[in-house]
Amino acid sequence: MIVTPMIVTWLKFVHLAAIALWSAGLLTLPFLYRQRRGLAGEPLHRLHNFTRFFYVRLVSPGAFVAIATGTGLIFFQGTYDLWFAGKLFFVGVMAGLHLLAGMTILKLFEPGERYPLWRFALTAPLALIAIGGVLVLVLGKPRIELPGELAALLAPGALSRLVLPLIGAAK
Repeated sequence: MIVTPMIVTWLKFVHLAAIALWSAGLLTLPFLYRQRRGLAGEPLHRLHNFTRFFYVRLVSPGAFVAIATGTGLIFFQGTYDLWFAGKLFFVGVMAGLHLLAGMTILKLFEPGERYPLWRFALTAPLALIAIGGVLVLVLGKPRIELPGELAALLAPGALSRLVLPLIGAAK
């Protein structure tokens, strides 16, 4: 398949839209969880339905499309700079928060459950930091210098130089 600049442009557009949707969801979900406080009966049922719909039908597909298109862009553009490794770290934090959100929805709407303020105070800023970290690294593309030994460890092909002798394979 020939990759034209137009394909990459559309892939970037879809990736950006999906990241925006996923990020908005990760920032919104803790606020939805706080609405659980004091609800019972039909209002609780409506909040539970809306929260599940929001997570399953909007935020999760946004996360999937963001990661899938981002993976495609890695292959099409061959980005291997250190800022990109930092970006992947923050995307990993976002993925972890996404999984935590799903587990929270499963448990939060059981009778007698609540969403404590400390958890809100931890997850909402963490999501903001992760999203901000992705934005700073992608938009700034800072040049990151590592000390010599660490740079050699993270260089392309370094893993094979470390592992091949351990498994007895020749290069």
